[in-house]
Amino acid sequence: MALQQADSWLRQHRVELGLSLRMTVAGLLSFAIAHLFHLPQGYWAVLTAVIVTQSSLGGSLKAIFDRFVSTLVGAAWGAAVTYAVPHPDVASAGLAVGVALIPLTLLVAFRPSYRVAPVTAVIVLLGSPMVRGVVDTALDRVFEIGVGSAVALAVALTITPVRAHKALYTAAGDALVPMAEQIVALLGGVNAALDLPAVIRLHDRIRAAVEAANTTASEAARERRSYMSDAPDPEPLVRTLRRISHDLVIIGRTLPTPLPEPVRDRLAEAASGLGAACAATMTGLRAALRAGAAPPPAGSIDAAFAGYAEAMSGLRKDGLTRALPDADIERVFGLYFGLEELRRNLDELTARVAEMTVA
Repeated sequence: MALQQADSWLRQHRVELGLSLRMTVAGLLSFAIAHLFHLPQGYWAVLTAVIVTQSSLGGSLKAIFDRFVSTLVGAAWGAAVTYAVPHPDVASAGLAVGVALIPLTLLVAFRPSYRVAPVTAVIVLLGSPMVRGVVDTALDRVFEIGVGSAVALAVALTITPVRAHKALYTAAGDALVPMAEQIVALLGGVNAALDLPAVIRLHDRIRAAVEAANTTASEAARERRSYMSDAPDPEPLVRTLRRISHDLVIIGRTLPTPLPEPVRDRLAEAASGLGAACAATMTGLRAALRAGAAPPPAGSIDAAFAGYAEAMSGLRKDGLTRALPDADIERVFGLYFGLEELRRNLDELTARVAEMTVA
């Protein structure tokens, strides 16, 4: 039993364990190289290797690029200020630090990923230029950061490598879980009052999950631009998830209260069946993404949409909507419009999943 639990835990946390392994190996290798080349402050190489090693190759590429570029900028600016603003005493040193920090902190305010730039500039400025020279200090810093970055990239490519597009599939699947719960809850609101706090919590979960998928998609796109992956463009998948999220918001806005009694009796059963079919489709798409398999067929959801459309047609044919107030008419047809958009976007998502899982 204990072995089974340990095996289950290892499988459940294999991504975290892989990241821990890569960070450890990258740090140790950077430490060895720093001592081999007698780097004056080799700990910068070790720190860089640990910091830029991310959960996916795309994430590591972004972290490496940002850290290396910010180091170059900081080192160059720090050296320039050192020569331009002599600082033999405390007052002049304070002035030099201010001159060095103002533009770089402004850069960080707009580009937080370049936070290392002002740190590097201050180290170059307040280091020991009289002993080794400003240029040597700046070059040492760049070389140490470069060593750590190169080691981290090599480790990311060779030791339990994780491609960002695989992580994207997991993140997209995670977004579909609260979406499936939400559509069932919302369409239950045709015939009964919604649990509004629960609906709001689900909306928050959906928004957070879509943003997480968007972040992972950016990493996957970086892999594609770096020719380290031939996976399809991840942006359409995330864009479709956003559209489905918006569809759910639109549907929710039509059901602040149950539909009027003459209408709800005719639509409740079809709406409930449609909610279950949409949820089943989302669950199937999540399973396909996680397994890298083909998406499920659309038969059940097509039948459910056809049943709801038939119920709507019966309402119009029997003239049940003509006696409703304008606000209720808008709700009934706004709900139908939202469901039509949801169907189109679920079809689009199915196509995107098929495209990505076949690749």
